[in-house]
Amino acid sequence: MFLNKKINAVSYGEVLFDVFGEEKKIGGAPLNLALRTASFGFPVAMISAVGNDEDGKVICDYVRENQLDNSGIMTTQHYDTGIVQVTLNERGSATYEIKFPSAWDFIELNDNVRNIVKNADVFFFGSLICRNDVSRNTLFSLLDSNSEMFKVFDVNLRKPFYNIELLEQLMNKADFIKFNDEEILESASELGFKSDNLEENIRFISEKTNTGSVCVTLGKHGSLLLWEGKIYQHGGYPIKVADTVGAGDSFLASLIAKLLSNKNPDTALDFASAVGALVASYSGANPKLRNEEIEGLIKERV
Repeated sequence: MFLNKKINAVSYGEVLFDVFGEEKKIGGAPLNLALRTASFGFPVAMISAVGNDEDGKVICDYVRENQLDNSGIMTTQHYDTGIVQVTLNERGSATYEIKFPSAWDFIELNDNVRNIVKNADVFFFGSLICRNDVSRNTLFSLLDSNSEMFKVFDVNLRKPFYNIELLEQLMNKADFIKFNDEEILESASELGFKSDNLEENIRFISEKTNTGSVCVTLGKHGSLLLWEGKIYQHGGYPIKVADTVGAGDSFLASLIAKLLSNKNPDTALDFASAVGALVASYSGANPKLRNEEIEGLIKERV
């Protein structure tokens, strides 16, 4: 399935519990990215922070049980493990109420996390982690600490925790940027580009931020990918949606794993689209997927 699994991945950012009514599920976009990448057999380390509480212990145990290096998850005595209240509409799309402050707002820079990042081949990060200056400053230090790693920016616009100045700074640090269709239109517009054409927006962002690779997800309508100067497109897979939580994260993790391992953009988009669709067909962000499921869905489309 992958031609090279000797790719060290690091994911930086929030780990938390998504709360659906009376049900709690472990989540956070960076953790979802890490879990999906590790599920394919790649070595993955998670850098974050939890509280000195039962939720934090459960998350650390879960991370370890799922073959992630959790040595970069620090415990803070002063803040609780993160909680997000998730509300689903009739289509399974989610809105979020994100507790502030949370432990993950206070990821401190230390020798341990520097050493973890020093050995990284790919580094995942998002915008939400920058809502507090402690975790934001640590992120920027780590981004500048290893010029060789492939930096993947997962744009997650969660009001009121972002502004265009911050987003532009993060985009300028990235080698790869992933948006959904609403996020790229909003970001490009704030940067002065007024167009409804997604390909034009992709190329604008790429040129404006000197980022070679940009991907836009379109929900059930598939995705677009700029890779080595060429635009690739995938129409997606029809699936009965349970909820969309984590589907975009699994799509991105699968896409990067395939691009860096197998180097074929069409194959990578096909694989990532199948994984993202299957995740949306389950409840929760991190369902276990069998290789046979993924390959079966891809074969159905051929």
